[in-house]
Formats: sequence, structure tokens, C-alpha cells
Amino acid sequence: MSQEKNISELSFEEALKKLEEIVHRLESGDTTLEDSIQMYSQGDALKKQCEARLKAAQKKIEQISLDQDGRATGTSPFDAE
Repeated sequence: MSQEKNISELSFEEALKKLEEIVHRLESGDTTLEDSIQMYSQGDALKKQCEARLKAAQKKIEQISLDQDGRATGTSPFDAE
């Protein structure tokens, strides 16, 4: 559980870098099956952390509404869908 706590404290960039390192090591094929399973589990947790950070960032983004003349008239929440 301490591993999950450490992952939850990582920034998006830190989590992504660690995830990329895990993918590289898994692709190299130089790890044991047991280590691969452990790395895959950690990679899944890192992926979830990255997704959570991206969702949080999207909530902060606002779209600017423009009138016919191109003037800003207000903002509306970001809608990714």
C-alpha cells in the first residue's frame, strides 16, 4: 500500500517517466516472469495515476465563448466528449 501512496504523490510527468521505463524494461525481455508481473502491476497503477492527473487538468480547462464579432463573452467548462 505504501507503493500506491508513493505513486499517488507523483506528478503527471514523473508517473509517465516511470511508466515509460517499465514499458522499456518489459519490452527488452530481460526480466523474469515474476519481475514482469510485478512491473506490470506497478505500470497499471502508474497509468491510473496519469489518467487521474489528466482528468484533473481537464476540469480546470475552460473554453472561451465568442460572439459573432469574435469577442469573448464568457467561459464554459471543458467537455472532452
